[in-house]
Amino acid sequence: MKLKTTLYIILFLLVNNQYTLPEGFVNVQEIIPDITVELKYYSTNNFVGDTITGYYANKLILTESTAKALKKVQEELQEQNLCLKVFDGYRPQQAVNHFMVWAKDLNDTINKQEFYPKVEKRHLFREEYIATRSGHSRGSTVDLTIINGNTGEALDMGSPYDFFGQESWVNYDGITLKQKQNRQLLQKVMIKHGFRNYAKEWWHFTLRGEPFPKTYFDFKIQ
Repeated sequence: MKLKTTLYIILFLLVNNQYTLPEGFVNVQEIIPDITVELKYYSTNNFVGDTITGYYANKLILTESTAKALKKVQEELQEQNLCLKVFDGYRPQQAVNHFMVWAKDLNDTINKQEFYPKVEKRHLFREEYIATRSGHSRGSTVDLTIINGNTGEALDMGSPYDFFGQESWVNYDGITLKQKQNRQLLQKVMIKHGFRNYAKEWWHFTLRGEPFPKTYFDFKIQ
């Protein structure tokens, strides 16, 4: 009888498109309704060139504390008629595994020229652009940029998201003054509200004091 009841509950949730997140996680779009979300791994517009395992919805999932800190960032930027645009948040371990399998197939270089033109694919692990474990899977890391609040146009950061190369390093010197200023604006507002950056990716930030520093989750985004 208990088994039958459990099956009915599961069926009800599926039919009503309800999905319960693990404790401590939230759908960020419910906390920040006006945030722009464009998960690159839910699309084919990424370095792999395909939708990534574990991404079944364009839904931004993060730990609750990260979402609340991000809301403060959004509110401060809106004072300048600017907003956040997020490319990735929580990333299931199965997605990381997908990257690992892809990275070992040295013949699959369909998007090399766009995303890693100067890096040999076999060196992506060594150069720390891909790892067997990602901070994203802990739920408190986010990849994002700043957009114009009226037009939705992204500020020019000097390199595209997920571009593997020195051009994406936070302190890369070979960009224009305006591009440097845009990067520094992003760095300044994120750091102010409790995030730390990753020096090789201007878009990558992790919440300081993240609630699950040693736990790598694998639930799907759906």
